Amino acid sequence: MLRTFSRDLAIDLGTANTLVFVRGEGIVLNEPSIVAIHESDRSVIAVGKEAKAMLGRTPGNIRVIQPLKDGVIADFEITERMLGHFISRTQRWLRTILKPRVVIGVPSGITQVERRAVRDSAKHAGANDVYLVEGPVAAAIGAGLPVQEPGGNLIVDIGGGTTEVAVISLAGVIFCTSVRVAGDKMDEAILQHIRKHYNLLIGERQAEELKITLGSACPGEREPRTVEVKGRDLADGIPKTIVLTEDEIREALREPVTTIVETVRTCLERTPPELAADIVDTGIVITGGGGLLRGLDRLLGQEMQLPVKIAPDPMSCVVLGLGRVLDELDLLKRVAGPA
Repeated sequence: MLRTFSRDLAIDLGTANTLVFVRGEGIVLNEPSIVAIHESDRSVIAVGKEAKAMLGRTPGNIRVIQPLKDGVIADFEITERMLGHFISRTQRWLRTILKPRVVIGVPSGITQVERRAVRDSAKHAGANDVYLVEGPVAAAIGAGLPVQEPGGNLIVDIGGGTTEVAVISLAGVIFCTSVRVAGDKMDEAILQHIRKHYNLLIGERQAEELKITLGSACPGEREPRTVEVKGRDLADGIPKTIVLTEDEIREALREPVTTIVETVRTCLERTPPELAADIVDTGIVITGGGGLLRGLDRLLGQEMQLPVKIAPDPMSCVVLGLGRVLDELDLLKRVAGPA
């Protein structure tokens, strides 16, 4: 009877953002995967949005940490505290009665050591049973693809740390290729472009804002826009303002975008013929926050000569898929097992 009232959770533990889905309620939390700590005793000062607001603005005794890098746990202790903070925010008084069952999305090809790290983090953070589901499968379920049927579905999940391209059939991954180039590498490419061509240093947050405002994968039909960018001149150390165009940001993003396109091509080349025939009809589905880069769907369509669509809510696809798995026990048994 207690299990009926349990607030079971689905968690998309992402490099850039962590989303939490509560069974029966939907998405209740969407926060940056960032933690601010004291250097001296590693005590937590802030988590999520509050910590992100501190990026680039902290004194020497405070450090802002992104505990997940390139889709894997880089700092076990801080990840555990972050998970504990997010889980406690969703549980309230029921947490004292029954620990929640937790389903977590993980990258395809994750090692046993990394699986154990994710499991232990969730257990120490207050979870009871922990199940791991491969991210591309969860994304495909969240995007509404018929993953349990014997047909090929090609999913391109572009997150913060990794891009995963997978062919899915019968609720399993037939072939998957992953590359550690995604949203974070795009931000870094913009930052390095401005440093190289203008000798100007800007922060990570500003690079991300430029990607959202001006970023594109191919020229659009609208008038190109410009944005004023403020930073520190590396020559004399004085704050300076420059004007950047959409064309410049697109050029800065050329390398990471090309890497993503080639990763999709590699996956298609290694797809079994029968499933490749299915993909000609079903096309490519893009999920993840990185998929919101303007023109990426058009570029992929031109390069692959296949229909390409962006999922209705690309940033939430993984956690929505995990949430559906929580509700459907048969599906949970097919796509996951105890970590």
